[in-house]
Order: sequence, then C-alpha cells, then structure tokens
Amino acid sequence: MHNAIKVFIVDDHQLVIEGIRSLLNDAENIEIIGSATNAERCLLYFAHHTADVILMDISLPDMIGIDLCEIISNKYPTIKTIALSTFTEGTYVRKMIESGARGYLLKNASKYEIIKAITTVFSGEDYLTFEAKKALKYENELQNKLPKLTKREKEVLLLISQGLTNNQISEKLFISIDTVDSHRKNLYSKMNVNNTATLLKFATENNMF
Repeated sequence: MHNAIKVFIVDDHQLVIEGIRSLLNDAENIEIIGSATNAERCLLYFAHHTADVILMDISLPDMIGIDLCEIISNKYPTIKTIALSTFTEGTYVRKMIESGARGYLLKNASKYEIIKAITTVFSGEDYLTFEAKKALKYENELQNKLPKLTKREKEVLLLISQGLTNNQISEKLFISIDTVDSHRKNLYSKMNVNNTATLLKFATENNMF
C-alpha cells in the first residue's frame, strides 16, 4: 500500500500478533510490515528496516518493554511507539511514556480504537485510552505526594534494599559511616517510619526504587 502507515508488532504471543494482523487487515492506510516475539528480534529488524509505528507489549521474555521502548526512542526517534498491555497500573503508563511511548492501549482494545491510536500518534499527537489516562492521573497525584529524595538518599535506599549494612554502604559509596547513618535517618524521617522493614515496605509499595 502506497503511503500507508507502516506498523510493526512486538508481542511474545503469536496469537496476539495474528489477532491484530487480522483486525487491521482491511484497514485503510495501515500496513503491518512485520512482527517480533521478543526484544532481540525487534532490534535486529530495526537494524536494517524501519517503521512508522510500533505496537509494543510491555511484558517480553528477554527485556521489559519499558527498556526496549527507551532504546527504540533513542536510536530511532522518528518511530512512534504505542504500548500494548494488559496492565492498567499508572506506574506502567508513566514509565512507558517516560521511555518515549506516544500511546498506551489495552489488549482488549477494539479495532476502531487501535486504528485511532495508530493514526493519532502517526500524526504527531499522543493517544492514551480512558483507563490509561485515569491511571496516569492517579499515579501523578501519588508521585506528587511522595517525599522528594536527594540523589544520594536514593542510592542509599537502593543499597539498603539490597541488604547492605551501613559499613558496606559506606565502602561502596566512599562516604563515612556517620554520613550513611545520617542519610538513613533522613529516609526514616521523610517516609515517617522508624525501622528498615517499614522503610522498605513503604518504598516498595510506592515504587520508589
């Protein structure tokens, strides 16, 4: 098809790929030019070819779609990515958008909605389903309420989550044990907790890693 929007599908289930192919088979101005069942095959394809739009699953066997989306966005900025997922959590929506995705679709989307998403992002606009918009709004509100951590506090928090002691953190970050202890106390204070277990529980529940 001349001047058709060239679409590539990345999903680890061949059944999903075939389902989208058959849904879009008679869609005007849309052409499915290829597909891949993992990130490696996707990147191999784009080393020699291009596309206008990628429909990308978040859950892939060899790499999370969030990371693959970031690679594609950086290497091939003209290609627009639409997340295709069963996840409705705001965290996934936010992370895909931060990684460069221009759209977010749920796998139960109708033919009409898939076509609308493809044509919308191709024209340079973003497309989020109603559920994705709602989840993203909630996620952003949650993020705004969370305590703001410094870069060093984030590093200390991550090392605490890996089970390192103050001594080990001190050696790893080349800072004194007193400084580590000070950061730990700041983390307790900011998250309104008083021990490591509740600190890690709060950080995990709020996706702070």
